Amino acid sequence: MGVIEKLFGFVFGGGSNVVRETVEVFRENAEAGAARGAQLQGQAMAQYGQEFAVLRMGWFDRFMDAINRLPRPMLALGTLGLFVSAMVNPLWFSERMQGIALVPEPLWWLLGVIVSFYFGARHQVKAQQFQREIVGTMVHVPQVLDNIAQIRELRADAVMIADTGEDARLSVSAVQPDDNPALEAWKRAAA
Repeated sequence: MGVIEKLFGFVFGGGSNVVRETVEVFRENAEAGAARGAQLQGQAMAQYGQEFAVLRMGWFDRFMDAINRLPRPMLALGTLGLFVSAMVNPLWFSERMQGIALVPEPLWWLLGVIVSFYFGARHQVKAQQFQREIVGTMVHVPQVLDNIAQIRELRADAVMIADTGEDARLSVSAVQPDDNPALEAWKRAAA
């Protein structure tokens, strides 16, 4: 019993834990890491708070604050507007996208750098992939236009929608009365 007690005392006792200290060499202590993260976040929030502690009373400061708030909503609403315009008027949208396909690649790079700088961690590769996806999507425009034309032919308010064409059997079956149990019951009740 004494040997085991001394062994456990050596490994776990004496105010220090050899196992814990050894593991912490290879893996961060989660509790201590969370405390450091909370402290770092608190310091960052305090720094951000100091930025807004200064009162900006001039018209120029208010104007610049308003301008700085515009790009994100404008990009978000503009993108949603493109989706709506693609559904409402596909030809208009297709014409605009063809114009975008003609923009030279260095200009796309410049736009990508500007947007990346403004928003933070954006990558030029994403902008180039987006351009390739737009070109790939534009290939489907004729098929989409054909689908829209076929859908419009199926509308119930179109002229001659019930026309049977040259199908004689369909023409004859269209004018023959069907059994109507409700009508028969009404005739019996009325008689």
